[in-house]
Amino acid sequence: MNKKYNRIFVNGEAFNCSVLMSLKDLLIYLEFELNSIIVEHNYLIIRYDEFDTTFFKSGDKIEIITIVGGG
Repeated sequence: MNKKYNRIFVNGEAFNCSVLMSLKDLLIYLEFELNSIIVEHNYLIIRYDEFDTTFFKSGDKIEIITIVGGG
């Protein structure tokens, strides 16, 4: 039987995602504005141009920080 889902943690919350889901897919699914966030994958900052080539293993930790402008 092939494994179809990975259990990852997004901002501390458990999340089951498809093994084929990239970081970019996840962020779009969760409705984040891609140009105004910083993403940490297992304690490493991921560059925007790596979002669609970053995939997950069970137990991975994703932290998403939203950048807010203001004055």
